[in-house]
Amino acid sequence: MDDAVDINAMLHMVGDFGRYQLLLLCLFSIINVLSAFHYFGQTFIGVVPEYKCNYVGANESVLVGSCHLKIFLDDHLKEIPCPNGWTFKSPYNYISIIQQFDWICGLEWVPALGQSIFFVGSVFGSLVFGVLADKIGRLHCLVASNTLACIGNMVTVYSTDPTCFVMSRFVAGCATDTNFVMMYIIVMEYIRPKMRTFGLNLTIGLFYCLGCMAVPWVAVALGNWWLFLSVISLPNLLIISFYLYVPESAQWLISKGRTSKAIECFKEIARYNRRTIPAKAIDSLKDYCEKHVDALTGKHENLLGLLKTPKLRKKTLILIFKSMVMTLCYDAISRNVNGLGYSPFVVFTITSSTIFPACIFILATQDRVGRKALASGALFVSGLFTISSGIFQAFMEKPVPIIILSLAIIARLSVNIAYNSGAQYAVELIPVVVRGQGVSAIHVAGYAASFFSPQILLLSNLWIPLPDVILGVLLILGAAACLFLPETLDKVLPLTLEDGEIFGENEGIFEFSCCGKSRTMSRADLIE
Repeated sequence: MDDAVDINAMLHMVGDFGRYQLLLLCLFSIINVLSAFHYFGQTFIGVVPEYKCNYVGANESVLVGSCHLKIFLDDHLKEIPCPNGWTFKSPYNYISIIQQFDWICGLEWVPALGQSIFFVGSVFGSLVFGVLADKIGRLHCLVASNTLACIGNMVTVYSTDPTCFVMSRFVAGCATDTNFVMMYIIVMEYIRPKMRTFGLNLTIGLFYCLGCMAVPWVAVALGNWWLFLSVISLPNLLIISFYLYVPESAQWLISKGRTSKAIECFKEIARYNRRTIPAKAIDSLKDYCEKHVDALTGKHENLLGLLKTPKLRKKTLILIFKSMVMTLCYDAISRNVNGLGYSPFVVFTITSSTIFPACIFILATQDRVGRKALASGALFVSGLFTISSGIFQAFMEKPVPIIILSLAIIARLSVNIAYNSGAQYAVELIPVVVRGQGVSAIHVAGYAASFFSPQILLLSNLWIPLPDVILGVLLILGAAACLFLPETLDKVLPLTLEDGEIFGENEGIFEFSCCGKSRTMSRADLIE
C-alpha cells in the first residue's frame, strides 16, 4: 500500500462522521418521510370503502359489496342494477377518490389502472433521470424529481375524470425512486465505508418507518383524499432549498474529470467539520485522479458499458433480477392489507412498523456478516415465511385474524430486511462513472415488475395461497442469485467499468465475510 490519497482517504481527512455528515443525514431524513408519503399516499387516496345499493324496499335483498339488487319477482330471485347509486361506509369517515367519483361496479379499472400507470411513469422517469444524473449531476435530478412529484400529485387533486386521473398518476410516478435514490447516493458517497451501514440504515429505519406509519393517519386526520394528497405533496417544493446545503457528489465530479470542483466540496465539508486538509493531501488526490480516473473521462461511458464485458454483465443482470424480485414482492406484501380481519389503516400501520426493526437488524449484522450473506439470507427467509403464510390461510377451517396478521408481519419484516439491504448492495457494486444510470436502470426493472403486483394478488380468487406461493418462490430464486455476487464490505467501490469488471475476481459463491474468507479488492487498496 502506498501513500496515495484516494476518495476514502480524503473522506477520512474531512471527517468520517462529522457535523456535515450529520447535516446530510438530517436532510436525508426529510427525503425519507416525503418519499414514504409519495409512494404509499396513492394507496390511501384509493381506499375501497364498504358499499351497498342505496335502496330500501320490502322484497329486496341488499348485500354489502354487491353492485346489484336481488329482488323477488313472480316467485323468482332476480338481480337488477342499483337504481339510486350506493351508500358508503368509510373507515374513520375518510372519503377516498373511489367514494367521491363512484369508481366501483364497472369502474374499478380506473384506480387500478392509475396505480399501474404510476409504475409505468416510474420506469420512464427513472430511465430519464438516471441518464441525466450521470450527465448533469445527482443534485439537480434530486430537486427536479421532488418538484415533479408535487406537480403530478397536485394535478391529481384537480382531476375530474378518469383520463386526467390516469395521466396525472403517470406524471407523479415519473418522480418515484429518483426523489429518494439521488439523495441516497449523495449521502453514501460522502460517508466513509465503515459508517455507511450505520448512517443510512438508521436514518431509513427511523424516518421512512415513521413516514409509512403516519401515512394512513394523516389521511384520517384530514378526512378526504384531495386534502390529504395536497398536504403530503406541497412540502416536496422545500427540496429546492437543498441547493444551499447539499454538495454535488464528489465522486461524480471526479468521474467527470472535474477534480478541482470535487476538492472544493471536500474543503467546504472540512471547514464545516472544523478540519483542515493538508496541501500535500490535495496534491496527492489530484495525482491519484489523474492516474486512475482522468485518463478515462473522455470515453463518455453509458449504461451499455455494464453489459459489454462478461463479469460485469453477469453482476448487472443478477442485480436486475434481484431488484425485480425484491421490488415486486415488497410492493405486493406491503399493499396486501385487505382480507386480514382488521381495518386496512390499522394493518398498514402495524406492518409498516417492521421497517425500523428491519433496519436495526441490518445495522447490527450487515457489517458483520457482509452484504452477500445478509441479502441472500433475508430473501430466503422472506420467501419461506411468505409461502408458509399462504399455505396456512388456505388450510385453516376458520381463519383466525391474529394468526394471519402475525404471519403477515413476519413476512413484511423479512422482505424489509431484504429490500433495504439490497438497495445499498446495488449502489456499492455499480461503478461510479455509470452509477446514476446503472442504479436507475436496476430500479426501473424493479418498478416494471411491480406493474404485475395487483395482478398477482388477484390470483387469490383462483386459489387463496397462490399469490404467496408465487412471491415466495421468486424470493427464494432471488436468494440463490445473490450468491453469485461479490462481497463489498470494506472495499473501495469501483470507479470505472474496468474496476467493475475485476471486482470480485476469484471469489466463490459460498465465500462470506463472516466466514473469514479472503477479501476482494478493487484496483486501489482501501486506505484506513
